[in-house]
Order: sequence, then structure tokens, then C-alpha cells
Amino acid sequence: MQSIVDNLDWFNTQYGVVLVFLLTGAGLYFGIYTLLVQIRYVPDMFKAVAEKPSELPGGQKGISAFKAFTISAASRVGTGNVAGVAIAIATGGPGAVFWMWLLALIGGATSFVESTLAQAYKVRDKESYRGGPAYYISHVLGWKGMAVLFAVLITVTYGFVFNAVQSNSIAESITHSLGGDPDATKIVVGVILAIVTALVIFGGVQRVAMVTQFVVPVMAVAYIFIGLFVVALNISEVPRMFQEIISHAFGIQEFAGATLGVVIMKGVQRGLFSNEAGMGSVPNAAATASVSHPVKQGLIQTLGVYFDTLVVCTVTAFIIMLADPDLSSEQGGMALTQSSLAASVGTWGIYFLTVVIIFLAFSSVIGNYYYGETNIEFLTDNRSWITIYRILVSLCVLGGALGTVPLVWTMADTFASLMATVNIIALVPLGGVAVALLKNYTEQRAKGLNPIFHRDDLPGIKGWESMNCWDGSDPLTQRKERSEV
Repeated sequence: MQSIVDNLDWFNTQYGVVLVFLLTGAGLYFGIYTLLVQIRYVPDMFKAVAEKPSELPGGQKGISAFKAFTISAASRVGTGNVAGVAIAIATGGPGAVFWMWLLALIGGATSFVESTLAQAYKVRDKESYRGGPAYYISHVLGWKGMAVLFAVLITVTYGFVFNAVQSNSIAESITHSLGGDPDATKIVVGVILAIVTALVIFGGVQRVAMVTQFVVPVMAVAYIFIGLFVVALNISEVPRMFQEIISHAFGIQEFAGATLGVVIMKGVQRGLFSNEAGMGSVPNAAATASVSHPVKQGLIQTLGVYFDTLVVCTVTAFIIMLADPDLSSEQGGMALTQSSLAASVGTWGIYFLTVVIIFLAFSSVIGNYYYGETNIEFLTDNRSWITIYRILVSLCVLGGALGTVPLVWTMADTFASLMATVNIIALVPLGGVAVALLKNYTEQRAKGLNPIFHRDDLPGIKGWESMNCWDGSDPLTQRKERSEV
């Protein structure tokens, strides 16, 4: 087992350099190409979240912009924000936090492009819409082999590997809280999680959206509140904390022998796992929404990157650093965050965080599940594969609860890197489509209109014939519904 971990660690370290250049390069490229859309349109991001869905054929309500946001947030906001940040700080030092922040700002542009494209080329299904990188890679670029590769990668990554990470963190958190026989506790936790997961995912995307719409906001707000409480309790230590983050970020101060490259790598890896900008996962959630313009979901999912990293991940970093633990002796993980919180607020903080992570990680499980489902539907129309997939997801949740922390996190880094690579290669030649859609959106906003898109607005654009959901059949995209903002 250790040899597997060592080999994967070696690959992640070597390929991590390539990944840093891919992510930052793509983010900078799209940021310049869109004239910093991730910064200029922050007010529009909040407006777009509130848009109501239309009624789909058959009388069923579509997935709202907010529900699509919570599906993606369910996957984003989980153990990556709590255990993952702790691992980054413990292994890369406080400076890793700075590089997570920077990746979020740069990656916001990439997230905008990939989610806008997912909306532009989405397809109808019986419950709402679906789409994502596999769809625009195949239908627009015509790279069917790469589309299949991506669909397989995301199904394995999210349905199996990442869900094992989530259940592992839940089990670790409960074990740390309750004590006793850790093996027995993990078995009980794993069985319960597997059963509850099956009950939700066999209900389809509407049930997934219903659960995430409630769980994610409540638990995220509770976690943010406790983080602000910790900051208030340790307000005199805040300047020292920021000084440590900046000094370690640029190698001004050494940390347990970690080089500047290691610090940056840990920040980028944990940032990627947490906010998922450029990985190609979030577009699968973005495509489900019924909105009047593709750009609206692009903006909403950019907001999701900020919420995940600049807010939730920052809360974790502050909780840990304000406790001032001896990081040189830590390996990170859930226990570090729990013990750091307890150092500031008392023992009850351990149990509070256990409850929060149970709900956040579970919401991530069902959000992750959906990404796999929509890509299996891309690969085959045979519904039997969906049933098999649901059973395997439940088993991986059980297995993850029993696994070791280093193995599941190392595998998560490996698969995340491969997914991001395939997606970014596809995004570059399609970036012009996102820019054209943004220009169309901006022109309508300048006239004081609520932007509505019809594919006839951009005749001849790449993949025009694949924009089948933008032919005006959705009530939200009908020009007679147009109103002033």
C-alpha cells in the first residue's frame, strides 16, 4: 500500500509543475481575453443567482440558477475546505494559503469560460438539462476520443475517488470526536453513509438539487460564523497571521525544510481540489440550470470559486493559524482543524466541526455523484449502467470510510490533475465562443435589458448547430419575456 502512495506522490510532484503552468496559464489567458470578467462583473454574479427557472415541457420546473449553484457548491464545499486546507498548511506551510487565494482569483476566469460553454452547448433530458466538457469536446470540437476519456476520468474521479475522500474525512472526524475503537467506528460510519447516499442518489438530479439547496447554505453559514467568532476571540493575533502567510508564501521564511516550490505546489493542489476551477467538474452542474443567457451561469460559477476559496477555505486557514499549532509535527487533515478550533473555543468546537463536516462532506458526495451520472449518460443510453454506477458509488463511500488518509488524498490529486489537463486543452480553442457570448450579454446590459440569448444572435459561431437549447423554445429565452433590469 505504501509503495502505491509513494509512486502516486512522485507522479503528483513531477506533474504538479506542469499543472501549475496549465492552471495559471489558462487563467491568465482567459482573464486577459475577457478583460478580467471575474472582477468586472461581480455585481452581476449576485443578480444572476436570483433568476427564477422556467417551466419545462411536461409542466416540470427547471433547475434554478441557485439550485445549479448549490449542486456545484455541494461538490466544492466539503473536506477540501476543511481537511484539505489543513493538509496544505501542515505540509506546505502558511504560505500555501496565499497561493490558494491567488489561484482562485486567476481561476475565476477559467471557471467563467468552462461554465458558459457548458450552458451554450447543453442538451435536454427528461428532468432538466445536462452538459459539460464531454459534450462540448465531442459536439463542437469533434474530439470524440478525448470526450470519452474525460467522461471516464470524471466518473472515476468524482463518483469513486473524491467520494472516498469525503467519506474518509467524515469517518476521521467522528472517530476523533468519539474516541473508542477507531476501526469499529469507521465501519459503522461507512455503512450508514453508504445507505443514506443510496437513498438520495437513486432519486435523480431533482432530489440531489433539493438536498443540496438546503444543506449547503445552512452548514456553510454555520462554519463561516464560527470562523468569524474565532477571529474575534484572537483579534490581536490577526496581524501576525497575515505576516506569516505572506512571508512563507515568497520563501522569506523557511517552513520545516519546505522549498518555495513545495509551498506553491501544495497551495495550487489544495486550491484545485477545493474550488475546482478548470477541472471541468463544475460545468456539469452549470449546464443543468434553466437561465436566459449562458453567461449568467458562467458568472454564477465564478462566484462559486470565490465563495469556496476566498471565504470557506480562508475560514479554515484562520482557525488553524490563530491557534498557532506546531505545524512541523503535523501531517494535517481533519484532526488538525478540529484541535485548532478547540484551542480557541473549547472542546465543544470538536463536536461542532464534526457535525458541520458530516453535512458538508455528505452534500459533496451527492454533488460528486451527479457529475458521474451526467457523463455516463453521455457515454451510453442504457440506464442499467446508471444503476450499476449508483451501487458502486455507495460501495466507494463505504470503502473510503475504511481507507487511510494519505492514500485517498494522493489518488484525489492524481485524478484531479488528469481531468484538469484534458479540460484545459479543450477550453483554449473554444475560448472565443465564451468571449462572443460575453459581448452579446454586455451589449444587452448596456441597453438596460435583462440579457436573453438566442443562437441566431451569433450566426456562424463555432458549434452554432449544437446550441439546440437556445432556439427560443425555453420560455426564459423568448424575446417577448424580455424586461428592463
